[in-house]
Amino acid sequence: MPATTIAGFSVHVDAEGFLTVYDEWSPDLAQQLAERIGIDLTDAHWKVIRFLRADYAAGGETATLRRVTVAGGIPTKELFRLFPKKPAKKMAYIAGLPKPRGCV
Repeated sequence: MPATTIAGFSVHVDAEGFLTVYDEWSPDLAQQLAERIGIDLTDAHWKVIRFLRADYAAGGETATLRRVTVAGGIPTKELFRLFPKKPAKKMAYIAGLPKPRGCV
């Protein structure tokens, strides 16, 4: 996978820009990734990001929107409010995880 530099962070990404190495992510990098896609992170965003990172660490797969709603207890409407238009992709991108399966 190619390496790139994002706001001073050297990371490995896939062709769509999703991080490919779990341990290269940091909260500071998340802030930079969010800014790149026009999202200002709030405590509500961080709750989603923490769930996604923990769930990925436990299962080795990026949670789908449905899983975040059911297992994470975060309503779908809230996810669309926090991460407009394509919430699953945006959540995974900021959380430094691979794009969820089924995302186009």
